[in-house]
Amino acid sequence: MKKLISKTCLIIILCIIACSPKKSIEYIPIEQDFPDATGNIPFAGVRSSSYGISPFPNAQGWEIAITTMSGYFTESIPCAIWIVGEMASSTDCRLFFPGDAANHEHIVFTDTDRHEPYLDYFDQAGIKVFLQVEPANANITELINLVLNRYKHHSCVIGFGIDVEWHREAERAGWGIPATDAMAQSWNEAVKAHNAHYTTFLKHWDREWMPPTYRSDLIFISDSQGLGTFNAMANEFVNYWAAYFKPNHVGFQVGYGADRPWWEALDTPPKDIGGALADRIDQPCSIFWVDFTLREVLPTSN
Repeated sequence: MKKLISKTCLIIILCIIACSPKKSIEYIPIEQDFPDATGNIPFAGVRSSSYGISPFPNAQGWEIAITTMSGYFTESIPCAIWIVGEMASSTDCRLFFPGDAANHEHIVFTDTDRHEPYLDYFDQAGIKVFLQVEPANANITELINLVLNRYKHHSCVIGFGIDVEWHREAERAGWGIPATDAMAQSWNEAVKAHNAHYTTFLKHWDREWMPPTYRSDLIFISDSQGLGTFNAMANEFVNYWAAYFKPNHVGFQVGYGADRPWWEALDTPPKDIGGALADRIDQPCSIFWVDFTLREVLPTSN
């Protein structure tokens, strides 16, 4: 298993797999079938970043892609992982709205708000959104407060996410610094201080980068890629990830180009992957197709 990085923004990080910590996974043969019983997928949708798709879809285009994805899964809520803070450098996080950088170390801002029109649209369309950051060396509690103070008035916002791969990434390129129990608890409490009903997710592909014991109602999302085969994907997501965090809600980002050789052979890749995972994972499991290959499998126009 490995994580392959594809960024076309200001940074390019190379992961050297030979130096990666080893995972211990019990591989169990998994029959490749695609059941329709998918009621345990609470959220289904897409991941959105400024660098992952070009041209960037308009709000209606995102709605079409998200609702198409959620429509594959019984009772799932259309949802997006919406990245509002991206790595501007190995140490800085860029928030795409105006602010005073002089008062926030390692945080830079833009002159205009990129996300407000999309969130306004999602409020009306019934799309739900987790706002996510790639924190770099920025103080994560500051990021939480800046982002949620800006956007918590939106009914579409249901939580906040931290991509741990980019947490103090300069200290360990391509991996970031693991989240401790104390970190995870403080971040989760900061999110819930804005709204007790908000949910926090943490994301990485290596479970050792997640808090060792702190669980609360965290969602644990894997963005592992380069998995080789459908069975390798299913084994890692089911046995290495979901079973480890059970009974907590888990999630998966899928559709990376590194896995295209096997998923492009499926009849309906988003439905087939999500259905197979939901049939094998006992706890809630959500699924998000990444923006890098979005238009290959999901429409962004009528």
